[in-house]
Order: sequence, then C-alpha cells, then structure tokens
Amino acid sequence: MTIRETRSVGVPCRVDTFQPDPRAAMDFYGPLFGWSFDDPVPMPAGLEGEYYVARLRGQRVAGIGQAPASSPAMWNTHVRVDDVGETLARAEQSGGTRLAGPFGTRPDGVLAVVADATGVPFCLWQAGEGDVDELANEPNTWAMSSLHTPDLERAGAFYGEMFDWELEQVPNAAFSLWRRSGRVVAVVTATDGVAVPPHWSVNLAVSDADSIARQAAALGGTIVMEPMDTPGFRSAVIGDPQGGFIAVSATAS
Repeated sequence: MTIRETRSVGVPCRVDTFQPDPRAAMDFYGPLFGWSFDDPVPMPAGLEGEYYVARLRGQRVAGIGQAPASSPAMWNTHVRVDDVGETLARAEQSGGTRLAGPFGTRPDGVLAVVADATGVPFCLWQAGEGDVDELANEPNTWAMSSLHTPDLERAGAFYGEMFDWELEQVPNAAFSLWRRSGRVVAVVTATDGVAVPPHWSVNLAVSDADSIARQAAALGGTIVMEPMDTPGFRSAVIGDPQGGFIAVSATAS
C-alpha cells in the first residue's frame, strides 16, 4: 500500500468528482474500480446535496459529491493550504480568479474553487480535524493530476508564486514535471485549447487500461481516447455517463 504524501501545504492532496446525480456516478465508478462508498454526509456548508467518500480496502481514494445546479460533471484536484481565505487573496494578486467559496467550516474542512492565471479551475482545501491521507499510486487509485494549459510560462509563474512549484522539462516528452522541494507533485502539458480544452485532469492507476476501457463502455461510459502506448505506460481517457472525464494508466509490462 502506498500513501500519497498529502500533509504538506502546497501539494495536491485529494481528488473528487462533482456530479449532477452522485448516486448514478457511484453506480458507474463503484463497479469500474471496485470502490465502496461511505454513507452520505452533507456537502460543505454553503453547498447543497450529499457527498460520498469512495474507499478501496477501507482506505479513502476519492469522493463523489453533488454538482451545483447547471454545472457539468467534472473531476477536481485539491491543493492543501493553511488558510483558504489568505490563499484566495494571494491567488487574485497572482492573476487568478475566485470562482466559488469558501465553503465549509474549520472543524470539517474548508473548500474554495479558484481559476489559475490561465483560467483553469482547481480547488483549495483547508483540512478539517478528521482529514486523512489518500490511498494512491496503486491500481484503481489516484496516480497523478495533470494541468493542460494554453500558456506554460504564465502557469509556471502562477503556481511558482502560489505553492513554490518548479517546472522541470522532460527530454523528448510532450509534458513537464512540477516539483516542490524535489518531489514530483504534478504534470503539466501545453494545449492549444481546441483538441484538448484547458483543464486539470485526474489520472488513476489501473492494472489493465484496455480492460478498464471496455468495462467503462459496458457500464454506459464512453472511450474518449482509445488505449494507447506512451513511454512507460498504456493509457486511455474515459467519459462517465454524466460527462465527466478521467484518465487511466497501466504500467507497461
């Protein structure tokens, strides 16, 4: 079992998806990845609906919550912060935009949504008293989050100012790494915004990308990118029945 290092301020610490119909999303992601779900709890104060913690072998791996009215289904990457209010102010000073929140209270955790300086949304998370680490980096759990941005330079400056992230070019690769204190915390890829819209994508590790793609289609999902070989991995992008997208990658044998 691998526990992603999520306790440090300034690192991605959790992923979840907000869906128009959370229970329908559970019917898709549960069988697809072997996840079980806790009983529902209320969404953070200020948001409507219920939230379900997803678990694998009893460990938290993700969450499914109620999307606000008229909002599409989407996967979210949360970056841990000490103080959401203070971080929102710094984000605006660095060229970002407050989109929603703060929601919640200190004992339970505080959430806000912000757009970076290139317009890509992500979440800020101020931990509550019962916060736990995510199970990650093994099959059917969160492996990595990746920013797809139209402006690498501007994005690099924003996340550097906000979280002390440093860009590292990868030779002969279409992506770069983001490191904080020497540790890889995320991936970044340039996009023209046409073929791939700017967004933060969530990538789950799987044992067999082809099998997961077939199962996703059988459960009513779509295959956005057919399984293909990339350096060290075989990867695919799948869409859930409500329009959310998630990447999956299996280590090449």
